[in-house]
Amino acid sequence: MTDRRMLIVDAELVKKIDENRGDLSFSEFISFLIDNQIKEKHIGHNGVSREEFRQFQEGTKELLRRFLEFFLSYGLELGRQTGDDEFQELSEKLRDLGNSVKVKNS
Repeated sequence: MTDRRMLIVDAELVKKIDENRGDLSFSEFISFLIDNQIKEKHIGHNGVSREEFRQFQEGTKELLRRFLEFFLSYGLELGRQTGDDEFQELSEKLRDLGNSVKVKNS
């Protein structure tokens, strides 16, 4: 026979347990809840925090800025003549990305 102990809890909690346990006994229901809580802690969460997502966004912007910077300088090194409009547009994007990364890192 299993060892039994008495657990003293608030009457409101007993009422909640009674309303939600269905056909399970008090002991089975509490055991079920504890087991599920432990499993949930071991599984962890599958999402990302706001801070992790913000860092990902900043890293992506920085990568894009460096990518544009590389290809602009690479194109200039090869002597490829880009159209003034195209060069101006890429320069503006590069400046905007640089400014947004600097402002958010401050």
